[in-house]
Amino acid sequence: MNLREQIEKYIPYNEQEEVDKKSFLAFIDTFDDVLTRDNIFGHFSSSAFVVNKERTKMLVVYHIINDGWIYPGGHADGEDDLLGVAVREVEEETGLKTKVLDENIFAIQAAPVKGHIKKGKYVPAHIHYDVLYLLEADDILELSFRDDESKGVKWIDFKDATNNEIVDFIRPVHKKIIEKLQEQ
Repeated sequence: MNLREQIEKYIPYNEQEEVDKKSFLAFIDTFDDVLTRDNIFGHFSSSAFVVNKERTKMLVVYHIINDGWIYPGGHADGEDDLLGVAVREVEEETGLKTKVLDENIFAIQAAPVKGHIKKGKYVPAHIHYDVLYLLEADDILELSFRDDESKGVKWIDFKDATNNEIVDFIRPVHKKIIEKLQEQ
């Protein structure tokens, strides 16, 4: 199933996702290149909401550009297997191997990225069309992180998923995903 079909198939959880789904589809229909950073207006990214077995904790990394804690994820960089991207990004960013709990997209969001310097070059502000997958990992295993992208990695209780340490625009996403997870 191609990316457009995956987005079309996705059933929005709330109004934010209904609006974002329309934006995702319009973006795909407008641009030929939606999977690489060559598209300066935006591109697809893939993230993971990683939970422990008990479904009481989530994994977060301290993202340097966003200056706060956020779920792990990264750029598609031309790859259309966004689930594979999410799994790989978790391992690269945290050192953890994960179990895929659902192969379907679990949540979506259009996320703003502020202009920043990356590898000595200016990257203009743009949008990440982010798809999130639900993964599980063991919360007692040792964690590691890449210091070129983050300042740390840790497990947090769901009750802390919207506190002030979390990147501000991600707080409602965490809340939504936890609600959706607890409804299952």
